[in-house]
Amino acid sequence: MATTETLEDFYKQKFNWLPENLGQEIGHFNVFRLEDCYAPNAKPIVYARRDFYKVSLVRGKNVIHYADKSIEIEGSTLVFFNPLVPYTFEHTDSMRSGSFCIFKESFFSAMLRSNIHEMPMFMPGGSPVYALNDQQDKYVADLFDKMLDEIKSEYRFKYDLLRNYVTELMHYALKIQPQETLYQHPDANSRITAIFTELLERQFPIETPSQRFSLRSAKDFADQLSVHVNHLNRAIRQTTGKTTTTHIFDRLTSEAKALLKHTNWNVSEISYSLGFEEPAHFNNFFKKHTSTTPSSYRIV
Repeated sequence: MATTETLEDFYKQKFNWLPENLGQEIGHFNVFRLEDCYAPNAKPIVYARRDFYKVSLVRGKNVIHYADKSIEIEGSTLVFFNPLVPYTFEHTDSMRSGSFCIFKESFFSAMLRSNIHEMPMFMPGGSPVYALNDQQDKYVADLFDKMLDEIKSEYRFKYDLLRNYVTELMHYALKIQPQETLYQHPDANSRITAIFTELLERQFPIETPSQRFSLRSAKDFADQLSVHVNHLNRAIRQTTGKTTTTHIFDRLTSEAKALLKHTNWNVSEISYSLGFEEPAHFNNFFKKHTSTTPSSYRIV
């Protein structure tokens, strides 16, 4: 199983330093020019999962080793990477041109009710590679230039702008036909993971206090998929590197944060809608996964 590269690993390997705001509540975001990340003594990019998302504009001849596929790309290409899939780059010419941004999921989920998992390029088995012509390259490059300018600014709401630029990138990519011919059909584990993810996401967002999160355990999902729970757990761990329960609890925590920040429901109502029989159980769950209580999180 591939290892997982953390944001800390990324900064240490590329730059030998760590940004001061790496653990900020908003969720980490940063943007770079590709050519600035290839110092003569830079370590090679290893085949691994990352615990962050990455969107890259790359030019030249490259091979992307992505999950169980090797994808040859040439020219200007927009590529989306997610924490579920291990990958690495292999540069086959001397060109080092482009830009990329990295961010944690909470960069979006802490502020928006929508979920980035729902974007097709980030779904398990999705198509992350989009070839660009000269006009499209200019459009995408201009968006990255705006990010590079904004990340250095002192504007109070710059992260809202940066979030908008990334969202615009994703929607722009969806207007371009992905290179479907480069992809093999996902294996059985990938298909199970994709259906599990769809079933999980289909329960969100919680729109009213009477709506209830019902599929709360690995067995619940296994029953829906008509597979043994051990088979489901193996498939999801093999594909994502995380347990089924971890995915469920992470999504519950994300939705709990959104409900606390974006609704006026009391804690008991939120607790019920997320499937907890008692508010005390919800309080214990939330504190375990965030190190704070629901009431304290709401007033921050």
